[in-house]
Amino acid sequence: MGDGHARHEPHDGGWLDRLSWLRAGVLGANDGIVSVAAVLVGVAGVTTQSGPLLTAGAAALVGGAISMALGEYVSVSSQRDSERALIELERRELAEDPEGELAELIELWEQQGLDRESATLVATRQTERDALQAHLTLELGIDQDDVVSPWRAAFASLVAFTVGGALPLAAIMLAPVDVRVGVAIVVVLLALGVTGAIGARLGRAPWQAATVRIIVGGAIALAITYGIGSLLGVAGVG
Repeated sequence: MGDGHARHEPHDGGWLDRLSWLRAGVLGANDGIVSVAAVLVGVAGVTTQSGPLLTAGAAALVGGAISMALGEYVSVSSQRDSERALIELERRELAEDPEGELAELIELWEQQGLDRESATLVATRQTERDALQAHLTLELGIDQDDVVSPWRAAFASLVAFTVGGALPLAAIMLAPVDVRVGVAIVVVLLALGVTGAIGARLGRAPWQAATVRIIVGGAIALAITYGIGSLLGVAGVG
């Protein structure tokens, strides 16, 4: 095909890393939208007064954001510790048995479809240039210069959840009292549709099905929490 029809496909590892972070941000915002909205709608089933709604919404927003950040920090810290342990193990094996590690690298390239001669040539040159990174990349799928930061992951989750959760809180607090619940539900479902479509597009998946799934799921969550709140209100709670 000519240059005018050249396909521009991203193969850069840095681009893929940024894409994964962007998708994580969209999913974090989605969690914030659903979590805070569910709490607000549940409380609105009991009362639509500003004080209780603001208190519940603020608590859900702050508590959820901290929980998300803490969970992400713990998860990524464990992943980082595992990656570092694997890097040190591979470094020790290379120091103790370089010939055996070269043979292993050759075998790995053969498993990728190269013939013996080509695999030996590639493995030898990789070993001469950076034996450790060659093994980490092909054998373990790890980049020693790109071990994920738990602090960065925690901060990203905190921000994403806060941005998403602030939307239903603002919607229900700014709307007139008599239509608060309806306005909040509409805003939340629209926002979920947008995040669902964006997440699907980032993952190169059909956006229609993803959008419908997330809207239906959000609607069910809101209906359940509102129903529980209404039952509690009828029972005299609040």
